[in-house]
Amino acid sequence: MREKRIRWNVFAQAVYTIALPIAFQNLLSTTASMVDTIMIGSMGELSVAAVGICSQISSLFFSCYFGFAGGALLFFSQYWGAKSEKGINKTFGLSMSFMLLVGLLFGAVAVTKPEFLLGIYTDKKNIIEVAIPYIRIVGFAYPLQVLAVIISFLMRATERVKIPLVSSAVALVVNFVLNWILIYGRFGMPQMAAVGTLVSGIVNLIILTVFLLKDKKTVTLHVQEMFHWGEGFAGTYLSKCFPILCNELFYGIGQMLINIVIGRQSESAIAAMAAFRVLEGFVYAFFGGLADASSVVVGKEIGAGRHMKGYQYVKGFTILCPAITFGICLVGVIFNRPLLSLFGLGAEAMEYGKYMLLIYLAAGTVRTCNYIMNTCYRAGGEAIFGTVLEIICLYTISVPATWVAGMVLHLPFLAVFAFLYTDELIRLVFELCYTASGKWVKPVTQEGRATLEEFHEQMAQRRKKKQTA
Repeated sequence: MREKRIRWNVFAQAVYTIALPIAFQNLLSTTASMVDTIMIGSMGELSVAAVGICSQISSLFFSCYFGFAGGALLFFSQYWGAKSEKGINKTFGLSMSFMLLVGLLFGAVAVTKPEFLLGIYTDKKNIIEVAIPYIRIVGFAYPLQVLAVIISFLMRATERVKIPLVSSAVALVVNFVLNWILIYGRFGMPQMAAVGTLVSGIVNLIILTVFLLKDKKTVTLHVQEMFHWGEGFAGTYLSKCFPILCNELFYGIGQMLINIVIGRQSESAIAAMAAFRVLEGFVYAFFGGLADASSVVVGKEIGAGRHMKGYQYVKGFTILCPAITFGICLVGVIFNRPLLSLFGLGAEAMEYGKYMLLIYLAAGTVRTCNYIMNTCYRAGGEAIFGTVLEIICLYTISVPATWVAGMVLHLPFLAVFAFLYTDELIRLVFELCYTASGKWVKPVTQEGRATLEEFHEQMAQRRKKKQTA
């Protein structure tokens, strides 16, 4: 008889051993961005705004490749639950190929046509001039970033979460030291931003690769298996990745349209938004770590055929993540002035930042709940429902509302900012109902499919009990 329910002490152990290291790794990555922004802030508010625009381009790049990374995590975790090393190898090779292609394309455009990318996001010529040298250097880091991400996801899915944490810590130190030397022009060096970002990305990738190739006990990568996909596997992989890819791509385009509106606001508003994005990254560091952990834990259980345990895990994460997000946002609201003062903002931008954090206290908590549920759907094998719901809500509610508020009605900046999150409450209602239904459990492994009918019977019995209660 399979164990159908989880023990909550086991859940807490999973959070401690998997989620926290991932969260701290994300936190270190966010800290690197914060270090960049704070140090560049010493060069003035205009420089902060320029870096903020470059970060928006990097966000679009992230959206273009993350669909493949999300699909890879789905397959990694379920194959890990089924102990299929061959499946993990094929997933790694195929995902890496697609992601590297995206990284090379974006990097080429950023290096050769930076003014084209920057001109999409803002009409401020002075911001574009400051941002061009920065985005050119960052463009060389894009291919390195996708390789580091796919290796990190493989290690997370196979429960080797400490190695990416160590590599991120080393990369942060390298980034800080180089930025201190190059941004401030120490030791007679020229003032150059973004070089630290590039070099730290190289260091991060080298450390991850060394540990990946050195560890032969968990999963061994074989080149022949990595690139021997077969028609059946490639089709299955793309069928699962395509909805996630569409989700991330259309979400990225939607955010680009929103950022175009933000880029037409005042320079103080743009600078405040850049600082807010960094602080928002700290929130994401924690709930993103929990989301990745949920993918590993839920996907492992679904792949092994223990569907009810996976279902219970989802319920636990859906409560835990928003609670943590609310706590972190509350700290940000309370200490808004010392936090925002780190970025060299003017008085107007500081005032904007304070109220942006207050708005995010409510909006970010709801957004986290939606994010974690959609992540769990993907881990369970369902990538369509969350995608369709998010894209419909984004393009019918959030994007039009923000565009009209900023470009047509020319409302005050804080009103425009508030409209960014108008779709989250609608999504929350639908996702809570779908999560409770258990219809998102769609395993890709033989072990998972073998027990699927039993799980559906259990869920039907649960619904009958609720109706008669």
